[in-house]
Amino acid sequence: MSIVKELSCSYCGAPISFEPGEIIATCKYCGYTVVIETGKAFTFEHSMLLNKYNLEQIEEPVKGWMSSGFLKPADLAKKSKITEKALMYLPFWIISVEAESTYKGIFERVSPPLVKEGEIAKKYDWLVLARKATKFPTREYDVPLEGKVPYDFRKIEGFAKVLNSEIDRDEAVEIAKQQIVEHHHFLAQQDVDKIIEMKNEIKIGQTVYLHAPIWFIKYEYKGEIYNLWLDGTTGTIIKGDIPTAKFRIF
Repeated sequence: MSIVKELSCSYCGAPISFEPGEIIATCKYCGYTVVIETGKAFTFEHSMLLNKYNLEQIEEPVKGWMSSGFLKPADLAKKSKITEKALMYLPFWIISVEAESTYKGIFERVSPPLVKEGEIAKKYDWLVLARKATKFPTREYDVPLEGKVPYDFRKIEGFAKVLNSEIDRDEAVEIAKQQIVEHHHFLAQQDVDKIIEMKNEIKIGQTVYLHAPIWFIKYEYKGEIYNLWLDGTTGTIIKGDIPTAKFRIF
């Protein structure tokens, strides 16, 4: 099946722009979501989280983060300068999963070593970033799902950028399965030192396609540039670069 070069929204007729590699696109004029390869309507739930900050207000939670925590320089908030503020609505797949793993391993921290068996059973709303090359700390993002609403293009700020998906639902599910297996392997290694056998059963439930408002911030401190990611819904810093202390050796 060939991929179309241009796509018009079948709902409002406006052109839908997309970049190479994108699979799912949303019309910025009416909010209609389509599968690019076919031009057909997107069939899964498309939700969004609302951003509550403008370009001026976003500095408050950033400065608050800079002023807290003993690992940061005491003068960070005072002497740093925000050099870039960009709001992007990133696409994610939220996959409801029931995962159960059974394992057998050797506990070597006692003598003689013991053979142990265990089970890990968990439910997840597993987050998969729907972009292949975007650097984002997905595992550190605690998505405030209680705030999600149906996608509404009218609630997107004029200065924000909305990214389309480069991953379809099936690929997202496979990524989630692989990551959950790796996560359960990590959890099992907290109980045993060497895993002999591990079996995984993963049941996939509801799948939601969601756009979340993420602020990308750059700031300068003592001539160096640092980055941080901020959740536009809650104002929480997802991850931030902290300047390291430099000591002078005499």
